[in-house]
Amino acid sequence: MSGLFSALSSFWAWIGYAFDPLCGPVGLFRIFASDTIVACGDAGWGDEIAFGVKVTISLALVTLPVGLVLGFFIALALQSRDKALRTAAGIYTTIFRGLPELLTLFIVYYGLQMAIQSMLAYMGVEERIEINAFFAGMIALSVVFSSYCSEVLLSAFRAIPKGQYEAGDALGFHRGRTMLLIILPQLIRIALPGLGNLWMSLLKDTALVSVIGLSDILRQTGVAAKVSKEAFFFYLLACCLFLVLAMLSSIGIGFIDRWTKRSEVRR
Repeated sequence: MSGLFSALSSFWAWIGYAFDPLCGPVGLFRIFASDTIVACGDAGWGDEIAFGVKVTISLALVTLPVGLVLGFFIALALQSRDKALRTAAGIYTTIFRGLPELLTLFIVYYGLQMAIQSMLAYMGVEERIEINAFFAGMIALSVVFSSYCSEVLLSAFRAIPKGQYEAGDALGFHRGRTMLLIILPQLIRIALPGLGNLWMSLLKDTALVSVIGLSDILRQTGVAAKVSKEAFFFYLLACCLFLVLAMLSSIGIGFIDRWTKRSEVRR
């Protein structure tokens, strides 16, 4: 079994290298900056910055589905007939939309460690626990993203006529199937512009995790700037990398938007 995991790890590492847009076989740094300060290998900072790009993208991509799922259920709770559910969901969104993202990150990163250690101490286990920075960043960004996402989805829910639910009932669908086949496709189409903006904000907010030691774009370029004394160059490079990610995201969101509207075009 350990041999299988080792083989999978090696294969994944090779995939990461082969498709690395910066330091891969046909990476930009490797082709155009081999004799500069961002060269790949021991000669420059290319590998470190490429790793930071992977961490930033991975964190955003992992946070997105978690935040979407949480936001969806919170939006359902906000329009529930149960007053307790509406109140709890309202408190959740008020807290995490009101707190600065950086403060939420600190609370999750340090507070979660304290809570786990207190539980272990209560159970008689004296051991220091340190929360993984990537996991803490994902949790913090997910709760913030979900609080804003729930409001976008709630507005989308309210924009769908109640007759759509009645149509599902008339067809003999149970509520789950009505939600999946009738409501959800319309919900995605209506909420997509707002969710696209939230994705852009999430992509920028990943830079906050650098303060808890996660090696994202901002941290890697910051370390390179301090060591090389080329602060302007490396921070300008960080700006360019985030702008490239934003442009690629805009292209992807535009493609999804056209795909969701294909039925309207056929009409």
